[in-house]
Order: sequence, then C-alpha cells, then structure tokens
Amino acid sequence: MTKKTLRTKSHQDLIRRYLLWMFKTTKESFERIERKTTQLEVDKYVLEHIRTRGGVLDHGKVKYDGLVKEFEAYIKTKREDELKLKFSDGEGKSLHPQYVYLKNRLQAIEAAIKYFLGEKELRTMGALYEKEFTDRILQARDH
Repeated sequence: MTKKTLRTKSHQDLIRRYLLWMFKTTKESFERIERKTTQLEVDKYVLEHIRTRGGVLDHGKVKYDGLVKEFEAYIKTKREDELKLKFSDGEGKSLHPQYVYLKNRLQAIEAAIKYFLGEKELRTMGALYEKEFTDRILQARDH
C-alpha cells in the first residue's frame, strides 16, 4: 500500500469516525464470544475460592452448598455457550469461521487505524472503548 495521501481535515475526520465505528462494532462482536473464555477463567477461580472457604454455620451448610451448586451449573452452561460460539465442532477443537473472521477483521481494522491515523490514535480508540464499557458496567442499575 502507498502511504496516505494529503487529505482535508474533513476527509480525515470522516476516516477517523468510520474507523472508530468499525473498531467499536467489530470489537463488541468479537468480545461477545471471547469474553466467555475470560469469564470462565475468573469463574473457576472464584468457584475454587468459595469451595475452600469455611465460615458457614452448620445450619447454613445445606443452603450454602446449594448456592455453590447453582454457581457450578452457571459455569457449566457458560462453558457450553462458549463451545457453541467459538468452536464449530462444539468440542473446543475447531474454531468457528465467524470467530476467526471477527478476530482477523479486528486485527485488520487495528492495522488500518495505524496506517491512516497512527499508533497513538489506536491507543486512544482502545482507551475510549474500555472507558465506554467500564462506564456501562458501573452505571448499570437493577430495576
């Protein structure tokens, strides 16, 4: 590819907004699948921790054990969802074409951001994305 040509500020702004939109939407789609894997890693750690912690009075043991079993079932369901979304064989051996496409598309968009706007802008967009999702989590309310 040839180096970017001289562009007007307006043209450069349009490119930036389009790349930001592509980055956000593709990253959201990719992470919708990928986050299952990372959440499972955390869930397994938390499960092990709550299994090995005592402190439950005898009268609460049955209830506590039931809550632990509910969490185990939640983890199992999440693992099954991960396998369906990420792997075409449902067994964790063959990546799903949609997953590979999203991963490659995200990498291509990141490369395009670097090419058209520079490494610093890629870092800025990444930080904006993280801030948006962190804000979503922190602002979520149970109704």
